[in-house]
Amino acid sequence: MQLIGEMFGYVCHGSQSRGTHCLTNQATSALQTNKKEDRKKMDSNLYDQPFFDSGHQLSRRDALRLTGAGAASLLGGVTLNVGQAYCAENKKKIRLAVVGGRFGATFHWHEHPNCEVTAVTDLRPERRKKLQQVYQCDNVYDSLEEMIAKEDEIDAVAVFTEATNHVKHAKMCFERGWHVVSAVPACFTLEEAATLKEVVEKTGLTYMMAETSYYRPEAIFARELFRKGTLGRLFYTEAEYYHDRGDLKRIANDKTTRFFNPDGSHSWRWGFPPMHYPTHALGYLTGVTGERVVNVSCLGWGTGDHPWLTDNAYDNPFWNETALMQTDRGNMCRCNVFWLCAAHGERAQWMGDKATFYMHKSGIHENILKFRTKGDTVSYLDLPTQTGGEIKVPVYWKTDMLPTPMRHQSGHGGSHTFISAEFINSLLEERTPAIDLYESLAMTVPGIVAHQSALKNGEQLKVPCFDVTKKKTG
Repeated sequence: MQLIGEMFGYVCHGSQSRGTHCLTNQATSALQTNKKEDRKKMDSNLYDQPFFDSGHQLSRRDALRLTGAGAASLLGGVTLNVGQAYCAENKKKIRLAVVGGRFGATFHWHEHPNCEVTAVTDLRPERRKKLQQVYQCDNVYDSLEEMIAKEDEIDAVAVFTEATNHVKHAKMCFERGWHVVSAVPACFTLEEAATLKEVVEKTGLTYMMAETSYYRPEAIFARELFRKGTLGRLFYTEAEYYHDRGDLKRIANDKTTRFFNPDGSHSWRWGFPPMHYPTHALGYLTGVTGERVVNVSCLGWGTGDHPWLTDNAYDNPFWNETALMQTDRGNMCRCNVFWLCAAHGERAQWMGDKATFYMHKSGIHENILKFRTKGDTVSYLDLPTQTGGEIKVPVYWKTDMLPTPMRHQSGHGGSHTFISAEFINSLLEERTPAIDLYESLAMTVPGIVAHQSALKNGEQLKVPCFDVTKKKTG
C-alpha cells in the first residue's frame, strides 16, 4: 500500500521518516481488485488514451505486459486507483501566508479544503493587489518584516521572493515559528545551504521546496518505472532546463521587463548563473532515484559581448552551462541549463540496462518507452531489435491524488496543484513533505558547485552532502 502511494510521488518514502497516508476502505478494495470492469473504470480515470498509441508494432506479449491485466506485473499497478491523497476526516485548518505576488500568485493553496490564506504581502502595490484578488484575502501587508511584526494568525508561509533572498526570508519565518514552502532554488551559496539546514533542524519546523519538475506527470511516471525496476539499473539521466532570453537588444534596453527593478536597476535575474538554477533539471534525477551528486565537472559558454555577461552582480560570464555529474551510486547525469538557445522547457530521459524512457520533446517526439531485446535476434546493421513506442502518460491530476477542488490543470505541467496539496497535506499529517530540506539541497547544491567548476574550466569538484548527520552508536 505504501509503495503504491510512493510511486505517484505525493507521499512518503518510508513509514518511519515520511509518515503514512490515509486510504479509504473503498480505495483499499480498489487496490486489491483484479476485476475487469473495476480495472477499466480505474484506467479511464488515469488515461485519456491507451498506454501505447496504435500504429506501433508490438508483439502480443509486449502488449499484454504494457496494458490490461499484465500492466500490474510490469508497472506495479500504475493503472490502479491510488486512493485519497489526504485524510478527509481531518478538520484542521492550515493558516497560510503568501509572500511574493508574481510567481507566488500562481499556486492553489486556497483550493485545499483544509487551508485558508490569511495574509499576503509584497513590496510592490500592484503585486499585493494581485495576491489579494487571487487568494481572496484582505489581510495585506506592505512587507514581510511588517507581517512578521504584527501577524499572529499564521501557521505557514509560502516564500516566493527573489532567488537570492530565499534563505534569508525562510530563516525569518522559521524564527517566527512558521513552517515554510519556498520557491526554487533552495539557496544561492554553500554557506546558505548550511544556514538553511541548521535553522530547519534547530526549529524542527517543516520545510519544502516548490520544485515543479518533481510533479510533472512524466517525472511521476519515471519514478514508478524506476522503483518497480522496469528500467533496470538506471545508469544515465539526461536532464535539461532551457529558458531562452529572446531579443537580446530588448532585454538590455527595455526596463519594463522582469530583468529590471522599478527604479531601473537590474533585478536579481540579470546575469544569473545558469547552474545556480539547477533544480528544474535535477528534479528529474534526485526526484526520481533519490541519488546524491558527489562529483561534478562543468563547462560554460558565453559570448562576452552583451551586458548580461559583462555587467552583472555575479561576475557570471556564461549564457549556458552543461555539467557531467557522478552520483553516490556510481551513475551518470548530464545536466544542462541554458539561457540562450532555440529551445524551451524542462525535460529528461532516463536510460537503464533494461529500458529507456524518453520524455516528450515539443514538436519532435512524444513520450517514448523502449525496451532492450532479451533475445539474440538482430536487425539491419546488426543492431538488436527493440520493442516499445510512444506512450500516453497518465493524467494524474484527474485522480484521487488531489482533493476534489484541486483536480484541474495547473502551471508547469500540472505541478502547481500537487505542490500546493503536498505542503498542506504534510502539515495536516505532521509528516515530512516529499521535497523536504534534504531533497531540496540535493537538487540545488550540485548546481552551485557546477558553476564553480565551469569557472575553473571544467575541473572536477566534489559536491558536499547536506543530508541529516547520523549519530554514531556503540
